[in-house]
Amino acid sequence: MNALTRIITKPLAATLMGAAALAVPAALAVPVTSAVAQPQASDLDRATRALRAISTMRADFTQTDRAGNTVAGELTLRNPGRIRFEYESSVNMLVVSDGNSLTLVDYDVQQVERWPISNSPLGALLDPDRDMTRYGTVQPTNTDNVISVAVRDPNRPEFGIMTLIFVEDASAPGGLELASWVALDSQNNRTTVRLRNHRYGMSVPDSTFRYRDPRRSTRRPG
Repeated sequence: MNALTRIITKPLAATLMGAAALAVPAALAVPVTSAVAQPQASDLDRATRALRAISTMRADFTQTDRAGNTVAGELTLRNPGRIRFEYESSVNMLVVSDGNSLTLVDYDVQQVERWPISNSPLGALLDPDRDMTRYGTVQPTNTDNVISVAVRDPNRPEFGIMTLIFVEDASAPGGLELASWVALDSQNNRTTVRLRNHRYGMSVPDSTFRYRDPRRSTRRPG
């Protein structure tokens, strides 16, 4: 990885994982109330069911920071709680979850950083105990077939905020396709991930969510 790519990618990956532990501005930490309008409750239930209906998924992704710097790769998801971000060949880095922890592996500097999935904005996607109907609010959109859900825990602002964007698609599990998400960490660093070329229902072995520890070897896993 060249120096410029590294400067772009490492903060992007860290924001995606939400490692910082500072307070979110008070305006963002608004408690979710039980007085939810019926259409909103229906959309929230639909989005929750659609996420839980995904057994396995692969998709191409682009990951962009607030300055417009972008890297690409392939995402592999297996519920509950497992995900792998395999970056393009110029990025010698890996983000992977084994169902318990999110791990950022940097092969250039032989470094491994790890966080519980429940402490990350990605917990909204990966943590089966993160109840979207309790912590989620439907956000207004300009398109009838798009549902936007912001997930945050007002009691744990250090976990950040994740806004999930779903598009109606009859061929997707639950009738909604996860098109993108925006992770906002506790330092207001924003990362947008956009997905395309979704594939569902394939066999994904446990080995997909393992990694070679660079502290013992400089070789990247194949």
